[in-house]
Amino acid sequence: MCGIVGYIGPRQCKGLLFDGLKRLEYRGYDSAGIALIADGSIHVAKSEGKLKELESHLNRLPSSSTVGMGHTRWATHGPPTTDNAHPHVSGHIALIQNGSIDNYQDIKEELVADGVVFKSQTDTEVVLHLMNKITVKTPDFGKALVEL
Repeated sequence: MCGIVGYIGPRQCKGLLFDGLKRLEYRGYDSAGIALIADGSIHVAKSEGKLKELESHLNRLPSSSTVGMGHTRWATHGPPTTDNAHPHVSGHIALIQNGSIDNYQDIKEELVADGVVFKSQTDTEVVLHLMNKITVKTPDFGKALVEL
């Protein structure tokens, strides 16, 4: 189980996302994270443990962002650590997911053989790197999702 919240709109969203995560903490209390887009870059704050741990890292995120997403995690693949907290980022993609990818180990082995270096033990990061690899060949994100 996980809690996922997102925002795209005219308001600054860092506080909105954190407030949303507070309401969803019961869905995942092992780790939490927020990703924001600002100035053409993805900015991430993550921590293991309850949301109060993440709150101390929020000052690293830009206040001006109006696009972002947040996640509370109940660990399934990989222990509850900051590295395993979502969102995961690779290239121009940040990813959060709820669920389990059954064949992630096979995909991970292929990606490692291609030189991909993993930062976590999660199945989510496997999907992220696979998507990043596909978007190199298929830059249209919608088409890349279909190919995934």
